[in-house]
Amino acid sequence: MLKTEVRNIEEGFRLTVLGSGYVGLPTAALFATAGFDVTAVDINSVIVKNVNCGGSPIKEPGLQEIISHTVKCGKLKAALASNAALGGEEAIIVSVQTPIDKEKKPVLGFLMHAMGMVGKNLKKGMIVVICSTIPPRTMTEKVKPLLESLSGLEADIDFYLAYVPERISPGKALNELVENPRLVGGIGPNSTKVAAELFRTICKRIIETDVTTAEIAKTAENTFRDVNIAFTNQLALICEQHGADVTKVIKLANTHPRVNIHASGPGVGGPCLTKDPYLLTHQSNHSNYNLIETARKINDNMPTHIVNLTLQALKKTGKDVKTSKIAILGTAYKADIDDSRCSPSEPIIKQLKTIGANLITYDPHCKETFGAKKATSLSEAIKDKDCLIIVTDHTEFKNLNLTEIKQDMQPNPVIIDGKRILNPQEAEKYCFTYYGVGYSKQKNQQ
Repeated sequence: MLKTEVRNIEEGFRLTVLGSGYVGLPTAALFATAGFDVTAVDINSVIVKNVNCGGSPIKEPGLQEIISHTVKCGKLKAALASNAALGGEEAIIVSVQTPIDKEKKPVLGFLMHAMGMVGKNLKKGMIVVICSTIPPRTMTEKVKPLLESLSGLEADIDFYLAYVPERISPGKALNELVENPRLVGGIGPNSTKVAAELFRTICKRIIETDVTTAEIAKTAENTFRDVNIAFTNQLALICEQHGADVTKVIKLANTHPRVNIHASGPGVGGPCLTKDPYLLTHQSNHSNYNLIETARKINDNMPTHIVNLTLQALKKTGKDVKTSKIAILGTAYKADIDDSRCSPSEPIIKQLKTIGANLITYDPHCKETFGAKKATSLSEAIKDKDCLIIVTDHTEFKNLNLTEIKQDMQPNPVIIDGKRILNPQEAEKYCFTYYGVGYSKQKNQQ
């Protein structure tokens, strides 16, 4: 019967999404587009107000149009968590934050609070789906027991419980929610089947598995990327020591059909790669070796390496960091988005400020400055500066006019290319002192 109900969305299948952030709100919008009666719940009153007025509080291509349309059609509304009336829906999707603390331990308080709300309102036949990234066995050892104890119902028999992790990237969320294969891991076979049917209404490809495998697979995906980046960052440091260019090394190595080395850079940012490795290894026995933790340390050290390159370059040109004017290009954690979560710019800015540098930031997408001054244009950021540090590879920064920049900057200008988006030889032709991650020609000339 439940399978028919999931498919029969035109009769007003009711769905609540707890958490209306970068994952939850696009998810709610897509289900509303598919014909569900969706309530997007959040603790932020500004988000709730924006959505109910037909606006998107998140800068995500296409999301504004979908929210405006579905709100006007009566298929999407928002509610504050304190006012949300649970229990009248057929399905609840939970997409709340699961951060880590200062000791790199998972903080599951937001998730368990949400599950407490769900458990007190759980009814027979309801579908409960967790999309938040979680450590292995969270579903079986924490979520399932809590829901069963609060409701008196049994998972996979009286109600359906599944883990369906997100696999999206900001700036591509709507497309990737639809196009990327979606893992569905139920607490049991009935839950897997029903949750899979639910998500087939918006996802093109569903892969059914068990809940623990889905938990580990999700964190493994981002951990693999983090370890790969750590390898290429260490490779960059090796290239600097031996007078090679890491971009050329990677290009040559990747001609091997079984090699795919990622690009090096100023560090790893975003809410996933910086966190998920710790979720994956939480409460696991690593013996005396922990490749994943070592990779995290390598990537976390890259902002400090950028600062060190800056100090070396300024010293080479006879400048003191305390009297130099430095522009940070990019505070978003990756190209062409407005998201600054865990951006490498933050530790770079904070370290430079600690040693007395005069800083200004410019980002055409992101408002965050991490305590530095903010330029309103690229020309304002560059004017009369001694040093440019490129931290984010926004499209605008890939087409810098070095002739104009040289004219606008102070004599003996410095460029620190954290993302390797400029041609070193071109920069040196215009008499910039150029330092890039994995590029050491300037050092060898000392």
